[in-house]
Amino acid sequence: MKKNTKAQARAAEIIRRLERSIPKADTALNHDSPFQLLIATILSAQCTDVRVNQVTPVLFKRYPGPVEMLQADPDRLSSIIHSTGFYKNKTKNVIACARRLVDVFDGHVPENLEDLITLPGVGRKTANVVLGTVFHRQAIVVDTHVRRIARRLRLSSSNDPTQIEIDLNRLLEQKIWTSAAHRLLLHGRHVCKSRKPLCEGCTLFDLCPERQEN
Repeated sequence: MKKNTKAQARAAEIIRRLERSIPKADTALNHDSPFQLLIATILSAQCTDVRVNQVTPVLFKRYPGPVEMLQADPDRLSSIIHSTGFYKNKTKNVIACARRLVDVFDGHVPENLEDLITLPGVGRKTANVVLGTVFHRQAIVVDTHVRRIARRLRLSSSNDPTQIEIDLNRLLEQKIWTSAAHRLLLHGRHVCKSRKPLCEGCTLFDLCPERQEN
């Protein structure tokens, strides 16, 4: 694929503007270790980061690592994470994830995508959060916000998160994958909202085909 195509130049300009409007871009999930970020990200499915951050201080005080987590009483664990939603399934996944970490990876969170996605409750999104945030591997996280922004800005025409990740990988320089994804996410969360996007004053207004069409 040719470098510096028109599409790549446009994508680069989008990220440059977001760098100015969102100087600090990082995960909002509180954590003190790769394991804690992994579990917090699992809990964040269909839940806000704010809610997860309210739950994890108690959770990680009681179960700070995979050894402690796999020994957790399921009912006690469920009561702690209940407010994050889908708590029964999350309880099962969190304990199973801890068990696989101990049994297969000697209690350590693996540092590559292929191994991470073998963990219960972990898909590409969760794996990429861990890779990009704690292991400093360039990775694009595609959540609901990034998916919406990518489609609105015509950075991808797909609804499939994996294909959107591939499309963004092709458009953006690898050295900014992690930070670019964080900024797209935050822009979607706070400005380009699902139902009522704040188009007036948006730094990307003139680059947004959807707004221009409307």
